[in-house]
Amino acid sequence: MKRIKNIFLTFILAIGSVSCVSKLAYAEPELELPEKFQYTATADTASVANLEWKQFFSDPILQGLIEKGITHNYDLQIALKQVASSQEKLKQAKYLQYPDVGFAVSGQISKPSKNSMNGQSLNLFLGQSHVEDYNAAFNLSWEADIWGKIKNQQEVSRMQYLQTYEATKAIQTQVVAAIAQGYYNLLMLDKQLQIAKSNLDLSTNTLSLTEKLWQSGDTTSLGVQQATAQKQSTELLITQLEQNIAIQENALSILVGENPNKVNRTIEMSDTSLPQNISTGLPAAMVSRRPDVRQQELVLLESNSMVGIAQANMYPALKITANGGVNSFKLDNWFQIPASLFGSVLGGLTQPIFQKRQLKTDLNVAEIQREKNVLAFRQSVLNAVGEVSDALVSNESLKVQEQKATEQVATLKNGIKSAEMLYKGGMANYLEVITAQGNSLQAELNLASVKRQRLSSIVDLYRALGGGWK
Repeated sequence: MKRIKNIFLTFILAIGSVSCVSKLAYAEPELELPEKFQYTATADTASVANLEWKQFFSDPILQGLIEKGITHNYDLQIALKQVASSQEKLKQAKYLQYPDVGFAVSGQISKPSKNSMNGQSLNLFLGQSHVEDYNAAFNLSWEADIWGKIKNQQEVSRMQYLQTYEATKAIQTQVVAAIAQGYYNLLMLDKQLQIAKSNLDLSTNTLSLTEKLWQSGDTTSLGVQQATAQKQSTELLITQLEQNIAIQENALSILVGENPNKVNRTIEMSDTSLPQNISTGLPAAMVSRRPDVRQQELVLLESNSMVGIAQANMYPALKITANGGVNSFKLDNWFQIPASLFGSVLGGLTQPIFQKRQLKTDLNVAEIQREKNVLAFRQSVLNAVGEVSDALVSNESLKVQEQKATEQVATLKNGIKSAEMLYKGGMANYLEVITAQGNSLQAELNLASVKRQRLSSIVDLYRALGGGWK
């Protein structure tokens, strides 16, 4: 008896010594990050991405649209449901270390053959041709977490929950940026429509003047036709812009989770304001702030735990099972206590030996998957740095383009005035007037487009730096 006790104590100590094995240590992959972003003069630790979206976007109309989008956008709502689902799985994972307990009640009547040994024995000893068995018992099964398998399973659930949380933040940054982009695009279309209507007035005046000159014999019918075509072209443009405005309003309504409808707006694109002197912060800080990059790192952490599970499956498993309750071969004394009580406990140590190389394959596959996720994490970081660099170079280039486009518009507007004066004085023909008006129209439309692109590049930079989810 003493020897059995010593063996049992030794076994418990052995379990205690190896039960310290937990999840695999995680070594963060080395990242080749630049000291500062390209196209920035200095490495500033502050970043515009730390601003809440309500501070970054000051337009009350846009703020209202974003607020609606965050509350009602269906992609965001689906993501939040996924978070709730993962949270339930995380709660369940906390109970993996506890034993499984069940309760079962059964009754059985068996009638063996009279010519069988069981049948003859029943008739001889019990004086009956059948046997009854009634059982009510609790069953318990528990596996000791010797190698940290259960801890790693819990860690997998935790990483999956955090991934859904980061995914929700990533979707919010995209929704916020998409609403802002759509809103600025709508303001651009409004401006272009205003420009086109103003140009239509010029075309109408030119056509009226050309008709008078034709009637007085100072020009040909071709001039009237050209002026008419110019006016018709502008009318066509107005119709197209009105169509695009309606489509953009519908798209914005859907983004904020509403049926297609008009979008009220009280300002023009020239009245919009966004931070101009944007500080980007350090690349290392951007990596920890961007939800999509953080999500990819959590995938890597999950795969690290999966390697730990695959390793643990190759080691011995200690399982303890127990059951106890009441049992009787007669219904009338089934619950007589303590006569009907029974119980048993079984402990076993199982070591897998030959599994057709399944366990080794699972471990190798888990390690390869971890290596793939290391590469995917590095790629996500590289993509993030690239997006910031793209937004920076676009913003700087569009500053220059906006200045040049503004100068071009001023020049061509003066050209229209000169052409009209010369045309009235007979020193220029109708083609010069039409050309001047057409060039001015295109230049003004282009300026509106460049301004919208400039606003979009600032929004892109804000999102690329990890802003929009706060």
